[in-house]
Amino acid sequence: MMPRVDENFGRVGTEFESLVNLYYQTLHQFAFALTQSEADAWDLTQQTFYVWATKGGQLRDASKVKTWLFTTLHRAFLQARRKRVRFPHYELGQVEAELPELSPVQASRLDAAQLSTALSQMDRTYQEAVTLFYIEDCPYKDIARILGVPLGTVKSRIARGLAQLQRLLVPECRTDSRSRN
Repeated sequence: MMPRVDENFGRVGTEFESLVNLYYQTLHQFAFALTQSEADAWDLTQQTFYVWATKGGQLRDASKVKTWLFTTLHRAFLQARRKRVRFPHYELGQVEAELPELSPVQASRLDAAQLSTALSQMDRTYQEAVTLFYIEDCPYKDIARILGVPLGTVKSRIARGLAQLQRLLVPECRTDSRSRN
């Protein structure tokens, strides 16, 4: 059995190449004006043509290709900028003073100790469900069978137990809940 060849493949490939040849330079210039970085401009331009390759077929009016490409590039730029603002990149040397002086093992022990203390302070009804679910990795059905309660009760006990655990572990939650009462 011979593989089937798409008759339109050559035409579509040629159309894509001509589109790239026609708009690549102007898109790159626009991207460079936005980013002020050659590497970021190349990346944005490539991303725009990647999006065109995957979604360009959805464009109904072929006369709006240029507008679609520039809009797509601009949206990709805005999305990257928002991401950079929300999740800034720092070199390790820049933030070394802010890093904790605990080793990961020490931090894990400390977290486990805090969790154990907080669990012991929880209401027993919630403590059992939370412990079985998060510490023992039991599924809801097994917890319901072990505790002898309906499945919905297990879910609500876990949700309420987590809320109580959060109040015990995070001091801000305790002060917020007191001020609301």
